[in-house]
Amino acid sequence: MLYAIHGTDVAGSLPQRLAARPAHLARLKALQDEGRLVLAGPFPAVDSNDPGPAGFSGSLIVAEFDSLAAARAWADADPYVAAGVYAGVEVKPFRKVLP
Repeated sequence: MLYAIHGTDVAGSLPQRLAARPAHLARLKALQDEGRLVLAGPFPAVDSNDPGPAGFSGSLIVAEFDSLAAARAWADADPYVAAGVYAGVEVKPFRKVLP
């Protein structure tokens, strides 16, 4: 089943985000290589593809996991969590309708 993982950034956490990004992307690449990643990306804090020093307000990941517990465990182990980037992470079942 698909699950949506929504992380909300701590204000001013751009330096921590940038430092943890390679490890975060490596985990996403592993999901992609396994054919389980539907989409992933950050929410710019301002209306721009490149928010510069404004940074990001959070991230969204939609991926396939065996269960809600497995999705939560994966999200809890994210390098952004360990680095203090996320103030909170919400994990919900997701049903893709389109496209």
